[in-house]
Amino acid sequence: MSTHKRQETSLSSMNGYLGFGGGLLAIAAGALLLRSGAGLAPGIVLIVLGILALAGLYMLQPNETAVLTLFGRYVGTDRSEGLRWAFPLYRKHRLSVRARNQNIQTLKVNDKRGNPVEIAAAVVWRVRDTAQAMFEVDNFERYVSVQAEAALRHLAAQYAYDEGEDLAPGELTLRGGAAEVAAALRTELTERFEAAGVETVDAKLTHLAYAPEIAQVMLRRQQAQAIISARAQIVRGAVGMVEEALRGLAEREIVELDSERKAAMVSNLLVVLCSDRETQPIVNTGTLYN
Repeated sequence: MSTHKRQETSLSSMNGYLGFGGGLLAIAAGALLLRSGAGLAPGIVLIVLGILALAGLYMLQPNETAVLTLFGRYVGTDRSEGLRWAFPLYRKHRLSVRARNQNIQTLKVNDKRGNPVEIAAAVVWRVRDTAQAMFEVDNFERYVSVQAEAALRHLAAQYAYDEGEDLAPGELTLRGGAAEVAAALRTELTERFEAAGVETVDAKLTHLAYAPEIAQVMLRRQQAQAIISARAQIVRGAVGMVEEALRGLAEREIVELDSERKAAMVSNLLVVLCSDRETQPIVNTGTLYN
């Protein structure tokens, strides 16, 4: 079984104004012959030829093509602009090669962890090969729509929504690697669109969120992770400050502290520095050994 794909073939059409003028001249000459009675048959032939010549005219806008077929056989693609003329029996299928937008509506899919997420994207694409778009798939616009949705679903399953302890350090996520994820989406779309002769111009995520049924739970999880991270940073800073204070007291010989007094001082400083509320000072008039 042959798997050969039909490729676009360029076809050069004639200037349409020449065809238009030639058709009018043929019709006018035939009409004169009929009126003068000089020849019935030649006049009719000229009129028929003129009508056929006019039937071969067609207009192409910028970034618009004409896919020409003859009795079901692909002849070629005309990418010229303006008024053109081709053999009258050619069937002209107009096909735009302008950039088009495909908005993939919000989909509910499972990410790499299996969590349900909502994701949507916008894809910019254009027809690259008119022959493939016309003859290799049944409806290339519908094909693009279905394949774009399938690509987005597949992409979402390859990445986790956000970072976590179960992921390798630096692993790409949907939330943290927007540019890389968009590039991966463009690559997959390009591969999927190849059969239809379509190229991907751009693709970006337009919506990304947890599904409503787990959104509140995940929000609390993110808040807890943020609190833990902030507390860890505060503790690291406080330890450094306590260490610097003890070193400064020792270097300047301001006061001699034994192990018990150092422990008490460290405890008090850490309470003051790490507490999320204002601390109340207590004046101790005794000693640690009473």
